[in-house]
Amino acid sequence: MIEFPFEARALKVEQPLGVYYVTVLPAELLLMVAFSDALSARYVEGAQSYVLDGTQRLPQPKRLDPIASYINRIDAAFPNAIILAANYRKEDGRMEDSQDDDLEGNLGGENVPSSGIDRRWMISESADGSHTLKIPTPEKLAAIIDGQHRLFAFAQARDERRSMDLICSVFLDLPKPYQAQLFAIINSTQKPVDKSLTYELFGYNVVEESEERWSPDKLAVFLTRRLNMEAGSPLEGRIVIAPKKDEVLQKIASGSSWKVSTAVVVEGVMRLFTTNPKSDSSRLHEEPRRTRAALVDGRHDRSPLRSAYVEGNDIAIYTLVLNYLRACQELFWANAPVDSYITKTIGVQALFDILRTKLAKPAIESRTISVQHFKSLLAGAASIDFASSDFRNLSGAGRSHLRREIELAAGL
Repeated sequence: MIEFPFEARALKVEQPLGVYYVTVLPAELLLMVAFSDALSARYVEGAQSYVLDGTQRLPQPKRLDPIASYINRIDAAFPNAIILAANYRKEDGRMEDSQDDDLEGNLGGENVPSSGIDRRWMISESADGSHTLKIPTPEKLAAIIDGQHRLFAFAQARDERRSMDLICSVFLDLPKPYQAQLFAIINSTQKPVDKSLTYELFGYNVVEESEERWSPDKLAVFLTRRLNMEAGSPLEGRIVIAPKKDEVLQKIASGSSWKVSTAVVVEGVMRLFTTNPKSDSSRLHEEPRRTRAALVDGRHDRSPLRSAYVEGNDIAIYTLVLNYLRACQELFWANAPVDSYITKTIGVQALFDILRTKLAKPAIESRTISVQHFKSLLAGAASIDFASSDFRNLSGAGRSHLRREIELAAGL
């Protein structure tokens, strides 16, 4: 019987793409917490067995039978790793945040966790440099990047085989487009793979397609990359693929510089124009293939820059975000001390929340998106000392606390 929270020792791996952790997890636990857009396992109490949902979309579902037979053999072994992307929600295609942060300022009201428990997978580091992976709940928050057939074949194997340990490479807070890209690269280097297969597994295409067909997460990743590479961007060279934990980001940072997780920026940008990226992506990829304009007749979405996204006005979206971040740079980041919370994860998230809930909609409607405009709105908060003891030891409620302090000082 698996009990939660579940903990396992892990090895930290740093590679050019980013940081991930190698650990060993039992197949039974993975069947509970892991999923792909194509398939997931559901335990049926009465039958005391697993039922697989969505097998019609899994490429080569018949492969499960021979793998299950192999699992049942006395000499079964799987020395290669299952690759997971933790803290990703299947229901709406967004990253999992803490309960407080997800409820605060939510514009769509869709698929908001109600358990009151922080469900995020976390890594802790001990004094001796060892790492521990903590899985708080059995919620399905681990998207499978590679190893779908191998894992779900355990649902068809003998019950006792589900206690088998499996090697896992776990990425924390890896945005969906990177998941699809990683799958395509891994498989295309081993054998020819149709890259459109990434839609079947991830609901996302890595093939080249016109911008008018870009899903919200694809656009958000494109804009995030541009913010990271463009000369003069306040986030130039600061965005890294890594967990959102500040401890990890501080180790990656050099000198007095600070870094922010790719997931934080992608989520901050994407929430400006969608509350449910998975629903939008599914709509765009229906047959016949649709452009963003088709979303006009879809579900109601109150995101402030929704119209700009649907109309394909990506330049306006990027310019607005860039100028807002430039205002933040001049007012908050430029002279921030190393221990300032405005440059930590919760600080950057709070600033994106303010843009989303208070400033983006009136700015785009009035076509007033200059740096000076945003500076004038935020100027009252420029004197806040974000390194003071008032902001120390902030965690779950920290993001909302920071946001409220800025809004109060700025009169928003």
